[in-house]
Amino acid sequence: MVMVKKVSGLLAWVSLALFAQNILAPGAPIGDPVAGADKSALCQGCHGGTGNSESAEFPRLAGQYAGYIVKQIKDFKSGLRANNDTMAGMAATVESVQDMKDIASYFAQQKMVSDPLHKPNRKLAEKGEEIFTKGRPEKDLYACINCHGERGKGKAGTISTFPVIAGQHKDYIIKQLKDLQSGLRANDPAGMMADIAKKLSPEEVEAVAEYLSLQLP
Repeated sequence: MVMVKKVSGLLAWVSLALFAQNILAPGAPIGDPVAGADKSALCQGCHGGTGNSESAEFPRLAGQYAGYIVKQIKDFKSGLRANNDTMAGMAATVESVQDMKDIASYFAQQKMVSDPLHKPNRKLAEKGEEIFTKGRPEKDLYACINCHGERGKGKAGTISTFPVIAGQHKDYIIKQLKDLQSGLRANDPAGMMADIAKKLSPEEVEAVAEYLSLQLP
């Protein structure tokens, strides 16, 4: 009964987040990817020309939902997200919402490729897959698949509150989960991810990150 109540509460948070951001309305691409190719020139210095960054210090943006990218830029500009000083400074250079949409649309249309520098740990990935798909009922840990979709590929572009996390750098995922645990990152809707992250042990964080890093959208 307790578990049912907690899961129901989390689902209510999800519904609230979707409603608050009005992300369920269907529509055309939110920006001009052609214009975004030029406008994203500075971004490409860190995130790569096609959004496939080589360093885990910078997230891979290829194939990411445009709506999610726009939200992160806005959050960095406003200070709501403050766990990366470099990105906060870069976001400040994006002058208009239309520029954000164009840049985001450009990266959203790129294809993610495998990371040649990552050496897979299949055993660890199997543990991560179990956590991702089933959660940990014994400690009320909600399964990641419910929001981030099969293999972390996302639910749909119209549900961009929950980002595509498949194929992301392992160390980047680990850092984000640790920042959510510590409160350094606090721009997740209704504190959903912070609540989940705090229930993950260091070993579970690494396992989930390993699993996701090996998936491609």
